[in-house]
Amino acid sequence: MYSRNIIGRVRAALADTRVVLLNGARQVGKSTLAQQLAQERGGRYLTLDDPAVAGLAHADPSALVQAAGDFTVIDEVQRAPEIFPALKREVDRNPVPGRFLLTGSANVFLLPKVSESLAGRMEVLTLHPLSQAEVQGSAHNLIDAVFSAAPWTARTVLTDRADLVRRLSAGGFPEALSRTDPQRRAAWFHAYLASLLQRDVRDYTNIEGLSDVPRLLSLLAARSGTLMNMAEVSRSAGIPHSTLRRYLALLEALFILQPLPAWSANLGKRLVKAPKVHLLDSGLAANLQGQTDPDALLLSPHLGALLETFAIQELRRHLSWAKTAATAWHYRTVSGREVDLVLESPGRGIVGVEIKASATIARGDFSGLQDLAASTGAPFVRGVLVYTGDQLLPFGDRMWAVPIGAFWAGP
Repeated sequence: MYSRNIIGRVRAALADTRVVLLNGARQVGKSTLAQQLAQERGGRYLTLDDPAVAGLAHADPSALVQAAGDFTVIDEVQRAPEIFPALKREVDRNPVPGRFLLTGSANVFLLPKVSESLAGRMEVLTLHPLSQAEVQGSAHNLIDAVFSAAPWTARTVLTDRADLVRRLSAGGFPEALSRTDPQRRAAWFHAYLASLLQRDVRDYTNIEGLSDVPRLLSLLAARSGTLMNMAEVSRSAGIPHSTLRRYLALLEALFILQPLPAWSANLGKRLVKAPKVHLLDSGLAANLQGQTDPDALLLSPHLGALLETFAIQELRRHLSWAKTAATAWHYRTVSGREVDLVLESPGRGIVGVEIKASATIARGDFSGLQDLAASTGAPFVRGVLVYTGDQLLPFGDRMWAVPIGAFWAGP
C-alpha cells in the first residue's frame, strides 16, 4: 500500500474541524486512506456503495448521522445528498471537531442535488492520483522548493527518458500501476471509463446522448495542453455548444477534466483568457489517445503535450500537501508569449514553470518566463524550465533549468 503524503493534512483538519471532506476522482485511493484513518482512530467506516447504508441515508439520514460515535467515515457521500442537512444539524448540536470524515467521487458543490452546504463547518481536501514522489515513497515537495528563499546549487539529476515515458503512460491510479503489462493496463483504463460512464455520469445528470462522452474525452485528450476552443471542439465532436458546456461541467464535477485557467492579474497588457485542456492523469490521457506502448510514445509527436499534462498534474498533486499555498494558472499573451504554469502564492510571490520534452535547452527557451518576470517585477520568485536532461543549472537572474527527475528526486 502506498503512503499518501496528504494524510498529515487530513489529520490536522480532523483535529480542529467538525467535518472533513476528502474528494477526488474514483479509484485514486480515497477509500483506502479513509479506512486507514478509521482504523487508527477506532472509528466506524460506512460506505454508500452498501445498499443497506445507502437505503438508510436516503430514507432517514438523521438516524444514520445521529448513530455516529466519536469518529465515523461516510464513503461516497455524493450518492446521498440528503446527508448534508442532517450533518449540519448534528454538528451544530455537538460541535466536537473531527467526528466525521466524508469521501466523495464528485464535487458536491457542483452537483444540482446538493441544497445545503456545511460552510464554516467543513474543510475540503482533494486526493489526486499518486504523485511520482509517492510512488517512490518520498515526501519531497517541489512546490515548497520552488518558493523557498534558500539558494539552489547546480547539480546532476539523472533522468532516464525511457523510464520517464513509462511513468507518464502508467499515470498515478494505484490499480493501473499494479499492472506492468501495458495491454492489461490499457484494459483497466477502458473498464474505468466504462464504469465512470455507466455509474457516475448517469447517476448525476439527465443529459441525453451520453454515448457522446467517450468520444468527447478522446477529443479532449488529443488536445492535451492546448487552449480550450469551445467552437472547434463542438464542431469536431458534433455536439451542440450548449450541450458541450454541460458535458464539460459534468466532467469537471467528476474530477476527470481539470482545465488550467488563464492568469488574470492586471499586467497592463492583453492576455489570452481561455483555459488550457488537461485531464486529471497522463496515463488516462495517453490511453485515450491510443498511446499504450511506452516505447512507441517515446518517438511520438504527442509526447510533448502529454509531458506537459504529466508535469502540471504532478505539481498539482504536490500542491495538495505543500506547506506553501498556491494557485495554478497558465500565462499567454496575444503576441504568443506563454508560460505553461504560473504558481501564485499570497505573500510568497509568483513562480513560472515552462515544460519542454527536449533533453537540451537554450537561453531562448526562457523567453516566456522572462516576459512573465518582466511583467510581474518584484513578486517574481523563480522561473523554472523543466526538461528531460540531467543538469540542474542557473540560466540568468532567477531562472533555472530543472530536470524532470527532480519532481521525485528533489531540486
